[in-house]
Amino acid sequence: MSATPATSTTPTSTPTSPPANPVPPAAGPSGLKGVPVAPVGAARPLWKVFLFFLAPMLLSNILQSLSGTLNNVYVGQMLGVGALAAVSSFFPVMFFFIAFIIGLGAGASVLIGQAWGARDASKAKAVAGTTLTVGVLMGLVIAVFGGAFTTPMLAALGTPPDVLADSTRYARIMLIAMPGVFVFLLATAMLRGVGDTVTPLLTLLISTLIGLVVTPALIRGWGGLPQMGVASGAWASVLSFVVATTWLGFRLRQKKSPLAPDAEFFRYLRIQPQLLKAVLRIGVPTGVQMIVVALAEVVLLSMVNSYGSNATAAYGAVNQVVAYVQFPAISIAIAASILGAQAIGAGRADRLGAITRTALLMNLVLTGSLVLLGYLFSRPLMGFFITSPPVIEIAQTLLHIMLWSLVIFGMAAATSGVMRASGSVLVPTLISIVCILCVEVPVAWVMSHRIGLDGIWIAYPVTFGAMLLLQTAYYQLVWRKKAIHKLV
Repeated sequence: MSATPATSTTPTSTPTSPPANPVPPAAGPSGLKGVPVAPVGAARPLWKVFLFFLAPMLLSNILQSLSGTLNNVYVGQMLGVGALAAVSSFFPVMFFFIAFIIGLGAGASVLIGQAWGARDASKAKAVAGTTLTVGVLMGLVIAVFGGAFTTPMLAALGTPPDVLADSTRYARIMLIAMPGVFVFLLATAMLRGVGDTVTPLLTLLISTLIGLVVTPALIRGWGGLPQMGVASGAWASVLSFVVATTWLGFRLRQKKSPLAPDAEFFRYLRIQPQLLKAVLRIGVPTGVQMIVVALAEVVLLSMVNSYGSNATAAYGAVNQVVAYVQFPAISIAIAASILGAQAIGAGRADRLGAITRTALLMNLVLTGSLVLLGYLFSRPLMGFFITSPPVIEIAQTLLHIMLWSLVIFGMAAATSGVMRASGSVLVPTLISIVCILCVEVPVAWVMSHRIGLDGIWIAYPVTFGAMLLLQTAYYQLVWRKKAIHKLV
């Protein structure tokens, strides 16, 4: 649950050349023609451009988490608190292994966005090919080593002994499936770079519907299927990713997307060192930040685990609700980054300030509304995941402590998202890392020893507040005074 804003680094000035293979101007707010580079001064108001880009992406993020949430609902309601604790114990590990892919996708989407803004389709394909190649290779390494050492890894985290065996079964399946998961995540991120937020939405809808049917079918053994227990959610996730990714490939070919897996695109499936360097310039700091977030979450989970299985199950339930409330903030930050990158690619960096202001306002309205709903319906929300009244009480209390701070998180995320559009990643990343290591973990440790389990959750609002203060100071005092140039 230790979420932090996407971060950014010092912009690098590189000479620019006329775009190769110019692409016709974007025709609409979404789809394969991309979001029109309205941030560069089109007639449509900026907030409408933002909203058209944001709405499908927000729904996509919700659907992407919905499959996991449904798994947890099924597991918690049909298999019990112990099974939910087993699944929840794997959450930080999963987050740790996909952290670099999140960074890689962030770097690629910025470069693709700049190329798309400059109408350079060949550059967009080359960035995508390099990124996918690296992602698949990483996935294979994780599948081999993660699958082989699943039990020792979970035991080292302090996973409660009564759920270790079930947690291992679930985790091993997910780790072995990592190459396919990485392709799915990278494809979704890179399509946003060319302004296509609708196709990822449809893909995730397919994935979610499959999980909705297959998970309970495997738990209960419908139609003669084997009863897979806790592993049901993992197998359902793997099947849904495979089917949805296959459909995505056909869909992109049918619509002649610039990132469609056709014969021309396959020629770009190789690592081009210059492009990889540019992707890593953004992706590595972002990935390192995500890894630090994951490590901090591992430390906090270890603290939670020390309070027993009920606390671990409450942790998992709160995580699910917090994830949904965060989605507007995360989606707004991504939209700000992509629209900013397209504006830079089109030579209209002067619009970045307007993009930032629009992102902050939308975060206040959208994230704030969900926070309010979360407080109003906190008990029923916890009841979706947990059947034990004492555990519901624990989870509800933890949710109340930190939910409001997600508005602050969204403000910091939007600010750093705009900076990332220019390639400015390093300093904001260092700010986030320092806040995690020097604020979040120490505050959680100290407060847990003072007031118990509740003290761990106090660390989140304290950390988000520190991040917003420092990110805003860097944005106002340093970044706004820098010259902005295209990265490649």
